[in-house]
Amino acid sequence: MHANPNHSMNPCPNSFAEFRFLATVNTLRKCPLFAGLSVETQREIAQISLVKSLTKGDYLFHEGAPVHGFYVVQSGAIKVHRVNLSGKEQVIHVFRANEVLGEEALLSDSGHLADASAAESSRVLTIRKPEFLALMKRRPELVISVVKSVGDQFRLLLDLLEDLTLKDVPTRLANWLIQHCPNPDSHDPCTIELPMAKRLLASELGTVSETFSRTLARFRAEKLLTIEGRVVTLLCPQKLLRFVRGSFGLDRSSAEVVPWKNAASSPRPADLLSLSSNGTRTAARKANGAVADWAMAALPS
Repeated sequence: MHANPNHSMNPCPNSFAEFRFLATVNTLRKCPLFAGLSVETQREIAQISLVKSLTKGDYLFHEGAPVHGFYVVQSGAIKVHRVNLSGKEQVIHVFRANEVLGEEALLSDSGHLADASAAESSRVLTIRKPEFLALMKRRPELVISVVKSVGDQFRLLLDLLEDLTLKDVPTRLANWLIQHCPNPDSHDPCTIELPMAKRLLASELGTVSETFSRTLARFRAEKLLTIEGRVVTLLCPQKLLRFVRGSFGLDRSSAEVVPWKNAASSPRPADLLSLSSNGTRTAARKANGAVADWAMAALPS
C-alpha cells in the first residue's frame, strides 16, 4: 500500500493511514541513508513509498528481474543471495531493521543483481525508482547520500570476497564474533545473541551447517565460548581476539583494538583488529588494501 501523502501536521495521527505514514517517516529517520536529511525531504520520500509484508521464504525480488525501486527493512530480515549452477546458495548479506538494500539499481538500467527473500516474517518499504530519481533532481543532497550508500555496499562485497578467498571457516566465525562483541579486548565474559538461525549464519559465512557446527564445537572444546540455543558466551573475548590476530599474522604486543561501533556499519576486519602505537596501519592492513586493489583491477573498465 502507498504511504498516505495527505498527512496533516498534527503530531497525533487521526487515522490508521496517518499512523502508517508517520511510521514510514520514523523508519526513514532511523535509516543511515536518510537520517541526515531534512524532515521535509523525509516526508517527500515517505509519500513515494509502499509498505510490503512478507512471510518467511517469500521473495522480495529475483536476480535479473526489472527494478521498480529500492528497499528499507522496517522489521524482520531480508536475505540477499545467489545460487550457482550446482545449486549452492551463497548469502551475500542479511539486512535487518532500518537497513537499505537495492539502491545500486538506481544507477543502472539492468535488473537486480541477486535474489532477495525474507529470512523471517518481515515488513519493508519499497521506494519507487521513477519518483525517487525525480526527487533526486530537486534534492541534490540525495545524490550524495545514495553514492555513499552504494560505496558502502561495494565495500561489503569486497569484505565478503576477502573472507571467502583468504580466510578459513574458523577465522571467519571468530572474526564475526569479535565484530559483535562490545569490548573484544576484555577478559570478562560477553554474551552475544545470534541475530539469525545458525544455518543462515553459516551460509552468510560461506560454509555449510555441518562445518559451522564443528567449528563451534572446536571453540567450545578450547574453552573459547559456550553456546545455548542462539546465545553465545565468549568466555574471554581477548583470547578469541588473539586467535583472529594470529590468523592475520599481526604483532600482538603493539596492536591495540579499535573500538567496535556498530555491526551494521562494520569496518574491514583488519581495520577493527589493529592500529600500531603511532596510529598508522600495520602490515596486515596494507595486505588488506592490496586485496581491494586486486579486486578493483579485476573489474571491467
